[in-house]
Formats: sequence, structure tokens, C-alpha cells
Amino acid sequence: MKNLFNTLLITMIIVLAGSSLYGQKMKPSKSGYADVNGAKTYYEVYGEGSPVVLLHGAFMTIDLNWGELIPELSKKRKVIAIELQGHGHTPFSDRKLSHSTLARDVEGVLDQLKIETADIVGYSFGGTVAYEFAIQSPKRLKNLVIISSTYKNMGWLPEINNAMKTMKPAFFDKSPMHTAYDAVAPDKTKWTKFLEQMIASAGTPFDLGDANIAKISAPVLIIAGDNDGLDKPELMKTYQLLGGNIAADMAPMPKSQLAIVPGQSHVSLMMQTATILNYLNNFLK
Repeated sequence: MKNLFNTLLITMIIVLAGSSLYGQKMKPSKSGYADVNGAKTYYEVYGEGSPVVLLHGAFMTIDLNWGELIPELSKKRKVIAIELQGHGHTPFSDRKLSHSTLARDVEGVLDQLKIETADIVGYSFGGTVAYEFAIQSPKRLKNLVIISSTYKNMGWLPEINNAMKTMKPAFFDKSPMHTAYDAVAPDKTKWTKFLEQMIASAGTPFDLGDANIAKISAPVLIIAGDNDGLDKPELMKTYQLLGGNIAADMAPMPKSQLAIVPGQSHVSLMMQTATILNYLNNFLK
């Protein structure tokens, strides 16, 4: 299983190193920290228009996850990119790491920016936080976009869950995630503690609840790679909970949508900037 995780990490390193995603060229119009839930949460703001919040994947930073997408998305939208607990500019905290707390952090950023409602886009780990935000703060949510993520650990294939249990901080040495962290972290010495906290979280089973997902009233767009590690039968169950998987010629088209992008892994999917942007522009109206 260690070899499986090493393979996953090596794949990420190769893909990220060969892409122009890392190294965002655009400077935010505003950035800062929101004091929420006994900790500080860093955010950046780009563009003007209807607000859309971006929540990154595990171990990533704003630049590493959204570097290519932000310049395009911010042409017509106000983009608020957030770095979750311990990630990037956001300081490490001994506060218990939970999806519920992180979702409240996101709401706290919106409060500080005086934004009543927003679209939320979450990738991987950030997608789970986005699901939790939809459950906890439904009145603050306009539309929800989930990219290669799930609301329960059983939504991943068994080999992914098994790999999560074998992660070690040493696996991340000299990785793109480590480089990105060192570039912006307020205290680089917290890297190992941050990894330990995240690894413990990744190896802990979680389930936000089928009933809670079924109660989400906002339109939801799920984007997944055909081979991104998500269990596709479970993904279809999720889509059904959101009102999808019907015969739309015989009934109204559901407000939620499902997009399976062919030939994509969990890592490579996020590199398909034009594809992701097209889906977002068509859905977030």
C-alpha cells in the first residue's frame, strides 16, 4: 500500500511540475485574514461581480490549486480564494481539524467581506468542506460545485481509503506541496505538524449523511474524472440524492448536474482549466 501512495504522489509531482498551474501570475485586489473560531483564515479577492468562493484540495495552496483558473474566472466574477486551516498563508493551529469547523471558517470569511450569499466551488478535500458548508449554511449558498470529491470516505475506491491510512510526512519531502507551503507559510517549521494533522484527518472515516445531502436545496454541479478514484456507483447515488438520474424527457430537468470528464485522474482533472471553466461559466449563472 505504501507503494500505491508513492505512485499517487509521484504522479502528482510529475503532472504539477509539467504544468503551468503552479505560480499564479495575477495579484489579488485584496487579501487578508479573517479571525474566526479561535484561528485566522487567509483569503484573496480577485475581480468584480457575483461572488464565487474557491476551496482547495488537501496540502495545497491557492496558487497550486487555482493558479490558472483565477485569471479567467475573475474576468466576470468576484473570486474569493481561501486557504484552509494550516494551508499556505493560514497559520497552523492545534484546534481540532474538522469539516464542520472549516465550513464555519468559510462563513466567517464571507462575514468579514460582507458577502451575504455566494457560489461555492470545492476540489477534493475542499469539496468535502463545501458539502459541509451547504449543510450548515444553506441560506448563504447560491450554487455548489464539487470537483472530484465526496461527502463520505466510502465515496472513494477502497484502494484510495487504504492509501490514506499509510501516508507519512516523509512522503511529501521535496514535493510541489512542500515547495508551495514554504513559499508562503507564516511559520515553515510547522510543516511536519501540519502534515501530521492532515494525515490523521485523512485516515479518519467520515460521513456527512445521505439525509443531509438530500436536503441541499441549492443547485449542485458535480465534476469528476472517469478514473479519479471516486467510486462511481456511490457517485451516482449522490447524484440521485440531489434529484438527478431521471428520464428528463418525461419530467422536468433536475436543477443539479453531473459531468464525468473522460481520460482524467484525480490530479489531471484539475489541470483541465478550459474544461472546468466552461462547466463553471455554464452552470453559475
